Amino acid sequence: MFEFEQPIVNSLLAEDDGFRRLYEKHNELKEQIQEAHLGTLPLDDFSVEKLKKQKLLLKDQMAGIIKDYRREHACG
Repeated sequence: MFEFEQPIVNSLLAEDDGFRRLYEKHNELKEQIQEAHLGTLPLDDFSVEKLKKQKLLLKDQMAGIIKDYRREHACG
């Protein structure tokens, strides 16, 4: 996730509690979705789709924070 933005992500994880919470929650949802696909977390398809939508919303929120960070720290 955000492989091309890793230096910014690392800075935000160190400096921004809100971003860090979003990132951690995103990872939790990612793990739950993986467990559901493996069958170790019994969820119906509707519940899995709901988790996927929540995960995507968090990713969109983090992308917005990254965009703002990039704009605030732009050279020139």
